[in-house]
Amino acid sequence: MKKINPRTKRLLRNRNKLKKVNVDRYRIAVFKSLKNISAQIIDDKANKTIVSASSMEKDLRNGKKNKTDLSTLLGEILAKRASEKKINKVFFDRGGYKYHGRIKALAESLRKNGLNF
Repeated sequence: MKKINPRTKRLLRNRNKLKKVNVDRYRIAVFKSLKNISAQIIDDKANKTIVSASSMEKDLRNGKKNKTDLSTLLGEILAKRASEKKINKVFFDRGGYKYHGRIKALAESLRKNGLNF
């Protein structure tokens, strides 16, 4: 029997729960690596990315900040771009990452700047 690592288990469990509550909402998908973090708002019905933001963008790369502050700033930018497209109801897909540290900072920043999830 093939052994599944804990991150993949969390990812599958989380996605299955989110599929049940996905009613007229867009999904915020998060990806983080050791140095960078990115998030995008996805319309699952049309399979299209509507809005995205990444720490690898030029204006974010230049400033020397720690990774948690960068996540908070990324949340502000993504929330601003979403409000320009009139998006305010979403659900948060943490992508198998624990809701802790940079993921938590991103989520709280998105909530504080007007997204409801």
